[in-house]
Amino acid sequence: MERLIRGEALDLVSRELGVTAATLSAWRETFEAAGEAALKSREPDERDEENLRLKAKIGELTMANELLDAKIESYPFYWASVAKRLY
Repeated sequence: MERLIRGEALDLVSRELGVTAATLSAWRETFEAAGEAALKSREPDERDEENLRLKAKIGELTMANELLDAKIESYPFYWASVAKRLY
């Protein structure tokens, strides 16, 4: 499995191990599904809560920045200062 996950060609690994490509594909799918299920079944911990809090803060700051950018661009002096810098 490790070789396939690292990106080695399915047909090459199949030939070297003497296993059909279909069998290897089925094993890989089973392996990936088990990994996804394990991740989904993990109990949340304080890091998850902190990640959610930080993502929410990033969203708030992004929105605030976008609003400030829009407000700055609406001021006439902004465009005059941009024009001065360009010419």
